[in-house]
Amino acid sequence: MCDDPGVRKRVLIVDDHEPFRAVARELLESAGYIVAGEAADAAAALAAVAADAPAAVLLDVQLPDGDGFAVATALAAADGPAVVLISSRDADDYGRRVAACGARGFIPKSKLSAATFAALLD
Repeated sequence: MCDDPGVRKRVLIVDDHEPFRAVARELLESAGYIVAGEAADAAAALAAVAADAPAAVLLDVQLPDGDGFAVATALAAADGPAVVLISSRDADDYGRRVAACGARGFIPKSKLSAATFAALLD
C-alpha cells in the first residue's frame, strides 16, 4: 500500500446488498478513491483481494456465506489490506469482535461517509 497522499487508494466493497454497494461506490469515488471491485460474499471477497490487491476493504459484517469478522481475521493474518467493517447494526452489538479481528475500525452503514472511512485508514 502506498501512503503517498497524492496516490488514490484502491478499495474493494463487500456487501450482499447491491443497492448499498452502489451507494458506497458513488460516495467513495466522489471522494477520489478508486473502487477496484465489489463482492457479495466472503468467498468472493477473498478471491477479489487475491486478484486485485486493493489497499483497503469496506467489509459488511453479515454476509450470506460467513461473517466479515472471519474475512477480516484472514486478511490481517495474511498481511492484507486495511479493513473497515460496516453493518446496519451498532458497534456495541459486536463487543470486542471488531478490535479482535484486526480491522481498522467500524462504521455503522447509516454513518458511512468518505471522511469517516478516511479517518480509519490514516
